[in-house]
Amino acid sequence: MARECYICKKKPMSGRSISRRGMAKSKGGVGQRTTGKTLRRFSPNLQSVSALIDGKTKKIKICAKCLKAGKIKKSI
Repeated sequence: MARECYICKKKPMSGRSISRRGMAKSKGGVGQRTTGKTLRRFSPNLQSVSALIDGKTKKIKICAKCLKAGKIKKSI
């Protein structure tokens, strides 16, 4: 639960980073060619906040999307 949103359970996702070389055809080149694919991680935008949970103040990690939507009540 180190990198997980407390509310929506959003976690890091796996993906690829693609390296390309050459100029795009739309810019007058002969086209781009893929030279490599490496694995990478897409991490959620987690923020540490003090929130009221069951009437008690608790420090939780919440993603920015849930925070902006107002899904928790912040403590003072």
